[in-house]
Amino acid sequence: MVRVATFFAMSLGAFVFWQSMDKLHVWIALRQDEKKERLEKEAEIRRVREELLQQAKQNDSLA
Repeated sequence: MVRVATFFAMSLGAFVFWQSMDKLHVWIALRQDEKKERLEKEAEIRRVREELLQQAKQNDSLA
């Protein structure tokens, strides 16, 4: 009886462990995706800002 209970407890423990690892993996992947999107948006903002600054410099040099 003890062996059956031990087997059941170990099986349940393994199941809970793998489920938690799966949830952790999904959470980490989502965080990485959010970070990548944020960095891409910041790079786009920087690029547009540089273009606008260069256009402003050209307009000032022409005036």
